[in-house]
Amino acid sequence: MKRIVGKVMGVALLAIATLWVAQAPAAIKNTKHDLSVNSTGATIKATSAAETQICVFCHVPHNSSTAGPLWNRANPAALPAYTPYTSTTMNTTMGQPDGTSLLCLSCHDGTLALGDLLSRGATRVALAGVTGTGTLPAGNSNVGRDLSDDHPVSIVYDAALATADGQLANPATLTGKVRLWGTKLQCTSCHDAHDSVNGKFLVMSNNASALCIVCHTKTGWAASDHATKTTTYTGANITFNGTVYGTPWTHTPATQTTVASNACENCHRPHTAPGAKRLLNYLKEEDNCLVCHNGTAMTGFTAKNNIAGEYVKASAHTQATMSLTAIHDPTEAALVATKHVECVDCHNPHQAQGPASTNAAGVTTLAGPLTGARGIDIAGAAVAPVTYEYQICFRCHSSNNVSVSGVVARVARQIVQTDTRLEFQTTNPSYHPIAGAGKGTNVPSLIAPWATTSTMKCTHCHNNNTGPINGVAGTGPNGPHASTFAPILNKNFVWTDTGTNSAYNAANFALCYTCHNATAIYQDAGPFNRHQTHLNIGASCSTCHDPHGVGGTGTVANNSHLINFNTAVVTPSGGILRYTSTGVGRGSCQLVCHGQNHNPLTY
Repeated sequence: MKRIVGKVMGVALLAIATLWVAQAPAAIKNTKHDLSVNSTGATIKATSAAETQICVFCHVPHNSSTAGPLWNRANPAALPAYTPYTSTTMNTTMGQPDGTSLLCLSCHDGTLALGDLLSRGATRVALAGVTGTGTLPAGNSNVGRDLSDDHPVSIVYDAALATADGQLANPATLTGKVRLWGTKLQCTSCHDAHDSVNGKFLVMSNNASALCIVCHTKTGWAASDHATKTTTYTGANITFNGTVYGTPWTHTPATQTTVASNACENCHRPHTAPGAKRLLNYLKEEDNCLVCHNGTAMTGFTAKNNIAGEYVKASAHTQATMSLTAIHDPTEAALVATKHVECVDCHNPHQAQGPASTNAAGVTTLAGPLTGARGIDIAGAAVAPVTYEYQICFRCHSSNNVSVSGVVARVARQIVQTDTRLEFQTTNPSYHPIAGAGKGTNVPSLIAPWATTSTMKCTHCHNNNTGPINGVAGTGPNGPHASTFAPILNKNFVWTDTGTNSAYNAANFALCYTCHNATAIYQDAGPFNRHQTHLNIGASCSTCHDPHGVGGTGTVANNSHLINFNTAVVTPSGGILRYTSTGVGRGSCQLVCHGQNHNPLTY
């Protein structure tokens, strides 16, 4: 009985071995792993007509190495050590490659001659396409000993890692084509050296990043534009900021030409990535966005998608114009302490979606492209994700040295406040209604549908001058990327007085007149008494009004209606510089302005 069982098992094992031998060459044949002289798929292959074997370049039936299955190659040297991948977002400790990853590196680290086989002893198989030392030539396939720009391998992928990361699949679910080797993620978790039907010897198709998302379960990814848009990439080369960039997707199968089909690889490259710490296609973070968002790279993209083209404007959120040097890091605090501006400071590329807001009057819902972003709320607490646009703005314009308001900006105020977040506090005497409805119950200049109960967004004022304004479609992209009007205003506003007795020009205050009726304001009667007189002598709205809000030492009696004088124009009269509210639409000023002494002057 034992003899019969032994014979049956022997026959079964022989059948399995025969099947493997029959199938493996068929799958490898004419791929880049077929180094035989007859290969039609490899540029690196044997030069001798006698070298017709395919498997021999990795496997040998006798006297093989125990490093791998019937292994016919030496392992790479232990020293010098490999430089492992590292980043601030890693939740595990990287060691040296081992297991099947080390087998792959016996060719792909570029240190061992491809023709050096254990079965041939000191005789090296002559190959075409290799370097002078017989190694893999430079290129994406030669990852070298520096693995810091490659997806990490030989890491323990367990439940603890998945929990610590928060966006990794439970390893218990990895029972399909993507699998662990023991408890470790290895090269062979993603690659099958014997089969390249999916391209790049991948274990499964990576169309729409199907392989990536087996492990990487990014929050909100499935609904994001980067996962759903079928917009097609068309350009072969893109020039941005004087640098010519090749197609971002040279490392993916040629059939993957849409945003949705490329998915993760729109931005990321698993091997030899220039932006090593995040495996990004380009070292400069913003280039990974702007290489597509430049108005020319994608079929179906219009001027509204041309973000790169905005940065030629005079006022912009860019490193060049703001002299910023730091780089965004995902682990940095929500409140930015070091000046820098990157696309990902305001946008979460794994969750961003359309459509962009039309910036209709009174609409404060969060625009789709801001989905998943982090921010700071009106109280100064970190928020993730944000629910209001202003929370993103407060990441930089709050509680730190990135403020651009008050005296730090372009107007010397009577009451100085350099923290933008504090300017919008609903406990202030007056403020534009960003974080809550305003205090004024009688504002007859408002243009419907604006009302005293309305709230607004920062981008109702700070926006692209060719973007959508109050629901009116523009030709350019929405958002505070850049504008011809400083500081990133969607319409013109003249901050300083234009000069005594200069002609009034409503276009100088087009920004204000987006929401406020110009005719109602330009009069010398009613609630806007004396406005016409002041505008006719060249006064700016900002001479009396502070557009964000007035807090600090301000009072309701003296600082309602956003009154906060420009002290470069307005000086004390008799030692007093003061506006006093005396009723609805009524007040008095004691000051000297344009040589006129109001001591006091009642309106």
